[in-house]
Amino acid sequence: MDDKDIAHDISPFFVVYKNGKIKRLIGGPLMIPAPESLDGAKIKDVVISPDPKVTVRVFLPESTSPGQKLPVFFYIHGGGFSIESALGQGYTCYVAAVASKCNVIAISVDYRLAPEAPIPACFDDSWTGLKWVVSHAAGTGPDPWINEHGDFGQFFIAGDSAGATIANTMAIWATVKGLERDVKVRGVIFSCPFFGHEVELDKVWKYCCKEETGVNDPRLNPAANPELLAKLAGDKALVFTADCDFLRDRGLTYYEALKKSEWKGQVEHMETEGEEHVFYLFKPESEKAAAVMKRMNSFINNK
Repeated sequence: MDDKDIAHDISPFFVVYKNGKIKRLIGGPLMIPAPESLDGAKIKDVVISPDPKVTVRVFLPESTSPGQKLPVFFYIHGGGFSIESALGQGYTCYVAAVASKCNVIAISVDYRLAPEAPIPACFDDSWTGLKWVVSHAAGTGPDPWINEHGDFGQFFIAGDSAGATIANTMAIWATVKGLERDVKVRGVIFSCPFFGHEVELDKVWKYCCKEETGVNDPRLNPAANPELLAKLAGDKALVFTADCDFLRDRGLTYYEALKKSEWKGQVEHMETEGEEHVFYLFKPESEKAAAVMKRMNSFINNK
């Protein structure tokens, strides 16, 4: 089809043609089925909801001993709410590396993508994933890896880009909606977050969110809602930015807003010079990506 057949251009994510067909413009290949192991982590997929279908990919360090307890790391992938997958090659490699290098049991949720599943589907599916994970807190959940190895006194929520946006809401919902009593959210990690404050750059939200809540919707622009920021679960937060990232200012705005809010936790910030948006996904072997991983390990394990 030609450009004249395009009804909605939501570049760089997707276009919608006049006949209703959706064409995604970027996004990596899937890794299905999951490899049994990768980069020092054992991997498996679990379908946690058949309708709507929600899958999680679970990662356990191969070095884990029987009965050994590890921090629980719940991860939400990025992609402008509309591309990428927890089952994709890029995120599978990344979360496997986090699991093995930070010594955590990691669970990455594969939520439904907009625009086929309009916002708030990605938020709802992520909450379904989080609630499934914490259902293991008493050691009686459906997954034996998490039952045996999950330390729910050390629970972390993390995400990158749009996944970081979702992670913020998950951490607020953890306070507002509540979690199992044995769960303690220790920290939240925001990597190159896609928070909103500019109308033009937020066209993907405007098109994909059918609720017409505007760019100050607290899910998109938490900095404009300090009373909700104060409800963020966790004792600490870590914001990663990259100085050549086109979304850098959004991460800095969030960092400053969280510092100024009535939230009682401690917020940290790390900026990487000379790098662009989510560079660690594309250059995982680089020294700068290793520095980010080292800082995350320190944040999780108090090193």
